[in-house]
Amino acid sequence: MAAAAAAIPDVRRWSKASGGPSSPVTATAVFLFLFVVVVGVLVSGRWITTTTNLADTNLDRWRTNPVGDPKFLTATHSTSTPATPDVLPPPLPTYSLSCSAPPLAGEPDIPSNISQTLSLALSSNATCASISETQLVPPTTAANSSCPAYFRFIHEDLHPWRAAGGITRTMLDRARTTANFRLVILHGRAYIERIAPAFQTRDLFTIWGILQLLRRYPGRIPDLDLMFDCVDWPVVHADEYQGENATILPPLFRYCGNNETLDIVFPDWSFWGWAKINIKPWDALQKDLDAGNRKVRWIDREPYAYWKGNPEVAAIRQELVECNVSSEQEWNARIYKQDWVKESKAGYKKSDLASQCTHRYKIYIEGSAWSVSEKYILACDSMTLVINLKYYDFFSRALMPTQHYWPVRDESKCSSIKYAVDWGNSHKEKAQKIGKEGSKFIQQELSMEYVYDYMFHLLTEYAKLLLFKPTKPPEAVEVCPESLACQAIGREKKFMEDSMVKSANVAGPCNLPPPFSPEEFRELYQRKEKSMKQVETLERNASKPEERNASKPEGSNR
Repeated sequence: MAAAAAAIPDVRRWSKASGGPSSPVTATAVFLFLFVVVVGVLVSGRWITTTTNLADTNLDRWRTNPVGDPKFLTATHSTSTPATPDVLPPPLPTYSLSCSAPPLAGEPDIPSNISQTLSLALSSNATCASISETQLVPPTTAANSSCPAYFRFIHEDLHPWRAAGGITRTMLDRARTTANFRLVILHGRAYIERIAPAFQTRDLFTIWGILQLLRRYPGRIPDLDLMFDCVDWPVVHADEYQGENATILPPLFRYCGNNETLDIVFPDWSFWGWAKINIKPWDALQKDLDAGNRKVRWIDREPYAYWKGNPEVAAIRQELVECNVSSEQEWNARIYKQDWVKESKAGYKKSDLASQCTHRYKIYIEGSAWSVSEKYILACDSMTLVINLKYYDFFSRALMPTQHYWPVRDESKCSSIKYAVDWGNSHKEKAQKIGKEGSKFIQQELSMEYVYDYMFHLLTEYAKLLLFKPTKPPEAVEVCPESLACQAIGREKKFMEDSMVKSANVAGPCNLPPPFSPEEFRELYQRKEKSMKQVETLERNASKPEERNASKPEGSNR
């Protein structure tokens, strides 16, 4: 009816403008009037029906979806027009590298297995750009998803210092004994004191990764002071810091730990690339591995266990070589020695990790301690045969035997590998599922986004424990992405450019899950132990004569 009322004065104005005499409404005018009324009623009715249907639809979704369901929120928001803000938010800071001068000349006296780049960066007197207030990105109020379960071990790793009442400067000074570098963060700026050179580029790319974290979350990493040891094996032995000695427990960061030590576990340097042996940064390599998985279906892969690496770094690996196929034995293993010197001269043509997803089973074995190869092996869709883990990195404590991998006994590697392959070839669907679960974990829960979020939460929780105000040590030098990358050359610079964070993350990190309760922690390890014992029982039963023939590998006549 509103549309009809609006039409009447329009007709009258048109009549007056024509200059015609005032007379009753003609038949044409009546027809037009009725037509407008009918259209107006139809449109009004359609609008009412549509509005009612939308309301009913959203009400139904509210009744059938839990509060906070993202699908429901998305559907609701899509039917409304967002309000135009009075003031547009400032654009997110974006980053690029700009080198005003070529890198300094290298020092001939520095050994080839030590990073020249870090030495040059710390002596270059380069000036890092200041951080303006507009570059700081405040956290949003949006609800983020919960972090993966392995983030809960952050609480476990820091618990000894929480129980001691916090971290004193005396504790920190004790961690200096074996540290390679000291990191101080003040107002979002990083300062490095190099205490002892690390092997190859471990310290360089660990520091590079921390600088990328500061770029990803500008102004959100609290002030802190820590010591970092880049050597493989952990050194903070728990039994040395019982009772009164807990007050001098050194907080030392490194790449791995074990059940007898208290070192604080941090993501390793290879996530930003291992330039020395041409292993790409993880973000790019993860995509390559995913593509490599698709080249050969699991069922079409070689029905053996594959391992390629350097056996010289540990006796346990030399023992693994004895499990290789020969004219006298068949342990269902295919073992290949990796000569990195020879491979570097050949252009790394035979060490492409994405091209090694060709066997149904892959072997993970530790070196002098944990090995960075763990994530590459698990990512291959092959059922990973893990030889008796003694060490853990920041994510591996969440991996479950017979779910993400198959456990192999250290004391009888060869026969245990043979049984695992026989079992998998006799239970193809189960074996393939284990391989898929391991690969899924690596692809989904070990993205670079989660690596940075783990670093964020670990450093934030660590900073809360400091009982002193961090200050810049006299020997420390400020570092920033430009001061490192502008002194790098070759693969080091390329990997830095490839792994550089290009813009800040306004969404913020995932939500840190709470600590384990004592019951949850006990249940976790009981579940692992139960799965391990189940596999041991299967192996023992298979060693009986009546079951030995049933576990022969595919195509075997022996």
